[in-house]
Amino acid sequence: MPKTEEYQLHPLGWEKDPEEERFRFSSLDYLAACTYNSWATFLRLKDDSEEEKAKAVEVLKAGLERTLAQCRQLVGNIEKNPDDDDHSFVKKRDSTVKLVVKSFDASDNVPSFSELEAAHFAPSKLGDTTRFVVDGFTYGERPECLPSASPIASAFQINFIPGGGLIFVTNSHHYTNDVMGWANFIHQLAENCYAVANKSSPPAWDPANLDATRFTAIDFPSANKVDGPSPPDRNPLLKKHASLLFHLPPAKAAELKALATPAASEEGAPAYVSTYDAFTALIWRVLTRHRATLYDANPSDTPAFAEAVNMRSRTDPPVGRRQQRNLFWAAVSAHYPSPLTVQQIAQPDTPLSVLASKIRTMTNSMGQPALDQALGMLAPVRDKTCLFTRVNSFPPLTMATTDWRETNICAADFGFGAPVVAFRHLFNSVTEGLVVVYPPRNKEGEGCEFVVAVEADAIEAVLADEELTKYFEFRGYDLEVRK
Repeated sequence: MPKTEEYQLHPLGWEKDPEEERFRFSSLDYLAACTYNSWATFLRLKDDSEEEKAKAVEVLKAGLERTLAQCRQLVGNIEKNPDDDDHSFVKKRDSTVKLVVKSFDASDNVPSFSELEAAHFAPSKLGDTTRFVVDGFTYGERPECLPSASPIASAFQINFIPGGGLIFVTNSHHYTNDVMGWANFIHQLAENCYAVANKSSPPAWDPANLDATRFTAIDFPSANKVDGPSPPDRNPLLKKHASLLFHLPPAKAAELKALATPAASEEGAPAYVSTYDAFTALIWRVLTRHRATLYDANPSDTPAFAEAVNMRSRTDPPVGRRQQRNLFWAAVSAHYPSPLTVQQIAQPDTPLSVLASKIRTMTNSMGQPALDQALGMLAPVRDKTCLFTRVNSFPPLTMATTDWRETNICAADFGFGAPVVAFRHLFNSVTEGLVVVYPPRNKEGEGCEFVVAVEADAIEAVLADEELTKYFEFRGYDLEVRK
């Protein structure tokens, strides 16, 4: 059994805080998946000594105390507002946040840091990932995550593994932050920790980073509000899945982008497609090809493609550099003219530029007008807790992407050991239909990595697909098929 210690951290300066603070949900917070996230950053210490471990714990404790005093929505609970149908993050003066420290050794059947690195930090190499997550905060849509259960906003766990490895896990309710909100928190935390370790001045913090008033519909007349849709359930037609880890080398990415770039003569094509458009188009094609066979899809069906778009760089006026909370909106292919059919998506005689152009058109449409329209649609809904996203509620051929490249987590330096070597989300269940795009790690020749949910019965065909293997390297399982 690993050695375990627990701390209850107060935010720095808590003694002078108000008796109670309420940070009202934005309308966009309700759109996040109703789950806890388990964000894991992997760091390498100078050595495996108890001295280095103790230093890391003390630096992280002090850094967390300062950062939690800044990112205040992470302290306390989610509670319903007493005067309306909405919710708030409620921080009391004496609210604390749990920090768990676990020290694993070889007898705990945990890989060494070097073994983990050789396996490309595939979470499946860790075995039971729930060991590295604060008890009660594992990923998944569970009743205790519902706002009515007054869930705790966040908790943290430091895991020491053999070979001088440290896995720092942030457990936070998805309503507190999307991936970029979490990344902004991590960069602020790393800079605060660096200041502690080096006895230097801490970074600046703008309280406006917590302000979500612009994204909150609060002036809609209560008498005119309507009931929202039924909360989504998992689609019963979905088959058992696993999550596969792939890598796209930079040279192959450039080759793929060239292939997906439309010719000047292509009518209606955008002037530019990105590397993201190119690799997403290929994954969409390959998955649709094999899913169509598996689910006996009609070639004329128009399966949905969806992408979560970070709106921070798309708002007018701009938001703060370390903006917190959920600030994303989803582009869905069904909302655009001429959605592609199964045959068009899957068949190699359709130029890849057709798929890439469709994706680029969707992404380009995500600006302040689209956000304003979304807020207008959300405003009339009385109980917004029914609006949470559940990717696996959609039909089987749906593909949804979430692009995490902007997080740049491997640039974070906590002031001890080396900067972050890798980051992963520790999923303990597969979200069917989801594709996650990770940024490159700090390693020469490294490109983006991908976690792709694939039906168990299609894995063999996907891994043998000539079009996929021409560009992508298979790096193992993120999460294997479970019986």
